[in-house]
This record gives sequence, C-alpha cells and structure tokens, in this order.
Amino acid sequence: MNLAQRIETEMKSAMKAKDSLRLSVLRMLKSELKYKQIDLGRDLTEEDAIAVFSTAAKKRLEASEEYKKAGRDDLSRQELAEHEVVREFLPQQLSDGELNELVAQAIVESGASSIKDLGLVMKVLMPRVRGRADGKAVNTAVKAKLTID
Repeated sequence: MNLAQRIETEMKSAMKAKDSLRLSVLRMLKSELKYKQIDLGRDLTEEDAIAVFSTAAKKRLEASEEYKKAGRDDLSRQELAEHEVVREFLPQQLSDGELNELVAQAIVESGASSIKDLGLVMKVLMPRVRGRADGKAVNTAVKAKLTID
C-alpha cells in the first residue's frame, strides 16, 4: 500500500473514530499530495510523498516554536499534536550514530577536506537521508565533522 492509499485508509478510520484532529491533518496531507502531483504533472513517487510529509512536519515544528515564543501554549500543543500525526507517515528517523556514519561515508566519497567542501558532501548525503533526518541537523553534523578533520 502506497502512502496516498494509506492516508485514505487512515482518514476512514479517523472518521469512524470521530478523531477530528487526526482527520483534519490527514485531509491536509492528502491536499498537499494532490497539489504536489499537479505541480509535478505526474504521479507521485514514494520519495515525492516523503518530501511532502517532511515539509509538513517541519512546518508544524516551526509553527509550534513560534507559538511558544508568543506565549500561545495552546496553539503550540496543537501544532505538536499535528506534527505527531504527520510523523507517522515518515520513515524511521536516523540516530546520531547512524547519521555520523553516513556523514563520514559521504565525506570520503566526495573527497571533501575542508569546510569549503560542505556543498559537495551535502549533495552526496541528502538523497540518502531525505525524510529520515532534518536538513539542519545534517548540515550541523557535516560542519562538525569537516572542522574536526
């Protein structure tokens, strides 16, 4: 079952359970998938869907942080709850050890030797970690590894 079909199934379950939060998030994901499909002009691959879900999850976390800064804990909790629903559709996140191992491999493969080669490493690394690690965390790990070596 692909991710779009899984969303349909989950939507039906949420309707039956009268889980309005989950249902609204699933509808939003379905809508974003449809927009992406129209934008690309073709059927979505699993990687395309994961990219959409990653973006949605990141938006929820950023919104939650902003609401928290503004003193709106109720809205912050709402965004975090929505983030948890979106995360169910993302692959298992990489641990720090796994990420560092992939960073080391990418540095060797790209032949990077200094922080100036950050772009080369990121180009090799990002397709491998897409949806499984936050880009900001990946960038930080690569910078740390390049400045140590």
